[in-house]
Order: sequence, then C-alpha cells, then structure tokens
Amino acid sequence: MRICLVYDCLFPYTIGGAERWYRELAARLVEEGHEVTYLTLRQWPRGEHPGVPGVRVQVVGPRMELYTGDGRRRILPPLEFGIGVLAHLIRHGGRYDVVHTASFPYFSVLAAAVARPLRGFRLVVDWHEVWSREYWREYLGRAGAIGFGVQRLCARAPQRAFCFSRLHGERLEAAGLRGKPTVLPGEYDGPLDRPDPEPAEPVVVFAGRHIPEKRVGSLVEAMAVLRKRVPELRCEIFGDGPERPRVEALVRTRGLEDAVSVRGFVDAGELARALRRSLCMVLPSRREGYGQVVVEASAAGVPSVVCVAPDNAATELVEDGANGVLAPSAEPEALADAIERVWRAGPGLRVSTADWFEANARRLSLGSSLETVARAYTAGDGG
Repeated sequence: MRICLVYDCLFPYTIGGAERWYRELAARLVEEGHEVTYLTLRQWPRGEHPGVPGVRVQVVGPRMELYTGDGRRRILPPLEFGIGVLAHLIRHGGRYDVVHTASFPYFSVLAAAVARPLRGFRLVVDWHEVWSREYWREYLGRAGAIGFGVQRLCARAPQRAFCFSRLHGERLEAAGLRGKPTVLPGEYDGPLDRPDPEPAEPVVVFAGRHIPEKRVGSLVEAMAVLRKRVPELRCEIFGDGPERPRVEALVRTRGLEDAVSVRGFVDAGELARALRRSLCMVLPSRREGYGQVVVEASAAGVPSVVCVAPDNAATELVEDGANGVLAPSAEPEALADAIERVWRAGPGLRVSTADWFEANARRLSLGSSLETVARAYTAGDGG
C-alpha cells in the first residue's frame, strides 16, 4: 500500500513518545513492503538529509522553533505545517491509499479532511491526547476556547481513530467522534521475554522533558522528605527543558546536592543502565497521553511510581502493588510515601514487576498495535 504519515516532528531531531511512534511505524511499514512517505517540518540544517531507510521524507514547511521559552507549543508552526500539508495533499494526495496523521497539532487533520474527498484516500488519525476544556483554558488562557473548538472540529471529521489509552478514547467519543476509537495499548519495541531484574541500588530515576506538566520539582521536594526517612536514598534526573534551571536551583535551595543529580540528556545505553539498577522510576507528571517509560521500566523488572491526575493516562499502565505504586498526588509527602512503599517492598516488588511484564508484554508491544493499524489500512474504514 501507499501510506503517507503526517507529523510535524521527526525522531531523533525532536524526542518524544509521538516522534518515536511515527519513526518506528514508518520503519515497520517499510519492512512489510509498503511505500511510505513522511510529511514533516524541516528540523535539520539545509543540505542535510534525514536518514530514514526506505522512507521518503517530504518537507512541507520551514525549520521553525516549535516551543516557547516556557515549553509550550507556538501557534505559527502548526499553521505553517497545516498549510503545507494541505498544499501537498491537494497536489499529490491521489498517490496515497492512506493518510495517517497525528491529531496534534490539529491543522494537519483539518488539511487532510479537506483534501480527502478530492483525492480519495482513507484518513487515519492518532489521538495521543484529548485535552479537557479546563486544560485548554489553563494552557492558552482565553484563547483556550478556540483550541478546544478546533479539537472538537477535528474529532468530528470522518476518520479511523486510534487512541493509546481508555482515558483519551472516552474523551474523543465525548468530543463528537463518529463511531468508536480503537485503543492501541502498545508502543513498546523491545524484548518481550520475562526480565531478570538486577539488584536495586538506593536510587530513584526520572527521565523526561523538564516542562511544567512533568512536575520534576515535585520529585526534588519528595527527596527532601525522604532524606529524613531513608538517608541513603538518592535520585538521578535525566532529560532537559525549560524547567531545568528551576529544578537545579531547587536542588541547591533544599541542600540536596549530594542526594539529587540533574544529569541532562545522556545516550540511550547509559539511560537504560541507570534504569535497570534503580529502585524505581518516578513519573510525577500531571499529563501523559500514554506513559511509555512505565512499560520500559517494567521490561527491566523495575517498578514505577506514577501520580494520579485527571489528565494522566500513564496510571492505566500501573497495577498498584504489582508493577509499581500509584501516588494519590504529587504533593511531597504523598510522593515520598509512594517511593517509600517501593523501598519497603524490597526485591519482591521487582519479581512481581517482572511477572506483570511477562503477562502483558505481547499486549503492550508495538507489533501488536501495528497489526491492528495494518488491519485498519486494508479494511477500507478510514473515513
């Protein structure tokens, strides 16, 4: 089949769960003999070619800064991208059997919806997240009403819809989707065998972007509490972002330089080694569309601590007491209590985490999701 993937970011030029999903999806589709085109914004220097074996990467917009200084998405790049996608699909949409786009940043969905009746392709949309009216208002202020309206407009376009959590599947139906979305539970692309957990060192790990939604500072505050309860416990914080200076300042203010290390970005091998030896992975985030890092931790036999929040779908990946602990909030005492539960559970929780992964590995695998996507491509029900 001739498949067009549409997302304004491309891994590894930008790093995130959606970027990894589309890069891996493109690679798997090529392996299965499909002809794959990837529409994106340029994120690399002029003259450089993004090496995605077997994939035709088509730039439909210029290189632009995607985020503001505080880590929020800028408005202009999605508009530029949407115009570029519309122009490409109006001219070339007839060469594709399927156009498969991310819902965010929305204008690409509207562009594909306009071009679809003219060019006859099937439209598939991935909804990694569906934001509530309240979150839109918090994110954009008064302009949040416009964002919420655009999201609803995209949800009502004829499409074959995929979500990655029950939370966002239910929200998408409430937003007016015609029909029911399919929940794809798997994005994990590693070994599926039962892990043999390494002995835990007294260190907890965070890995992710340093943006307000991730609430990295809450982990630092929790470590200040834990220092009095479990003095030997340490914390390693990986990743980068606009909140990193504030996190580093908080470490100094709380006098935790000997207990909390802010490591920045490291290569994948070093991060994997740090995760395997850690006591647990901690995700204080208030908003997650999926929570891939929880599965990756479980695949190493490492339990996770995840905070319950209205917009956090990562809680669906934690069975409390089996492969981790659910913290009722990101308040320092609550988060410290959850981490201490892991500490007190000892090696038994690593064993049950390995058991949990063995029981769920196939369901959570990228291969399982790709099988579902491939069936949707050939079923002819893509809008």
